Amino acid sequence: MFEISEIIDVLLLRNYNTRLVVICTMLLGCACGLMGGFLLLRKRSLMGDTLSHATLPGVCLAFFVGVMLGGQGKSLPLLLLGATTTGVLGCATVLFIRNHSRIKDDAAMGIVLSVFFGAGVALLTIVTKMPSGAAAGLESFIYGKTASMVLSDFRLLTAVTVCVLSLSGLLFKEFRLLCFDEVYAAAQGWPVKRLDVLLLALVTLVTVAGLQAVGLILIIAFLITPAAAARFWTDRLDQMLLLSALIGGVSGWMGASLSALIPNLPAGALIVLVAAAFFLLSLLFGTKRGVLVRYLRQLKLKRSVGRQHLLRALYEILEADAGPTDDVLIRSVPFRKVRGRRTWSDRQLRSSLRLAYQEGLIDAVNDRDMITLTRAGLDAAAQVTRNHRLWELYLIEYADVATSRVDRDADAVEHVLGEKLVALLEAKLIKLRITSGLEVPASPHPITPGD
Repeated sequence: MFEISEIIDVLLLRNYNTRLVVICTMLLGCACGLMGGFLLLRKRSLMGDTLSHATLPGVCLAFFVGVMLGGQGKSLPLLLLGATTTGVLGCATVLFIRNHSRIKDDAAMGIVLSVFFGAGVALLTIVTKMPSGAAAGLESFIYGKTASMVLSDFRLLTAVTVCVLSLSGLLFKEFRLLCFDEVYAAAQGWPVKRLDVLLLALVTLVTVAGLQAVGLILIIAFLITPAAAARFWTDRLDQMLLLSALIGGVSGWMGASLSALIPNLPAGALIVLVAAAFFLLSLLFGTKRGVLVRYLRQLKLKRSVGRQHLLRALYEILEADAGPTDDVLIRSVPFRKVRGRRTWSDRQLRSSLRLAYQEGLIDAVNDRDMITLTRAGLDAAAQVTRNHRLWELYLIEYADVATSRVDRDADAVEHVLGEKLVALLEAKLIKLRITSGLEVPASPHPITPGD
């Protein structure tokens, strides 16, 4: 168990090393979350993985250069420069393959990722066999060394975060247009290729800066997971980016804090696991795309569709009994007669009847299984039937759908007709003298009494 004093010390950042690590990972999380949002919308989630793996040969080559210059190859600026160089080269290779061949983005990124990482592994094998290779500490670029970050790392991450936030804010409109409609942006005269290169340059900057914290293997999770989690909560780009940066920052803070409390667990792995927990929470409970919300929406739609089917069936039975010239009056309808109108089971129909009764659309079904609409139910049934027939007439008049199959086509769409679309249909069908009241157009199908 943890001591209360230890938890308080970590939460209040009283220890210098803990304070440095937590702040660094929070800054990195904000930058990664922000850039990951753009990558996700650009459908280039694999680009972060490509970038991170493409940095490995650069690190190894920079170490070679450092040794040849008479040093030990441990210079962090030199290693980061090498990582940046090959990372940019990897991005440029992906863009070249994409722009000069018929290979898609995902295939191009997969090719570059595997080739560069293979070259990096080969070079790393040579480095580890050099006399000074064992002391190079290049493994930290693969697995990360969050717990041993120093003041220079803080300065680097602060500069990177400020740069990413500033450029993203200044070019937000341009990046948004690039993410949602690249072709339209190009047609409007925007420098699409330059914006794309700039966006990838920012991603490269964040990726290289994050190598010290979580390593090249886990940086992809830190880039994409917060953005994917934020996508479940909103449909607005600005809100998504803000939430993605927030999730990334909180993931960095919580992961680093847990690592401080549990020294034997690596901070990089904990950061990614915390981000994954946020993703799982968002997947289940996200207010826009979460599993629970989608299930409730589907259940609500299913109930609405069942209610509309029931009301239309009752109205059509009453309409057939009334005849073509008489008003539709409220009468009791046998349960079995209603059931025969559609492919209902007894259980499905009784469930729809129960919901309609709760909404005040029908009276309680009596012992003889007779169903009676209320006045409000008759009005609602007339409106539902009217919308259905408006759509049928539109399909017959404008879409050349055969009368024999128009009922099935209209039935698939009528439940999502809104007021504006109904008004549009009425305007298009004005020559058929369809009014805007509750007058129900005649059915295009033959109706015989007793149907």
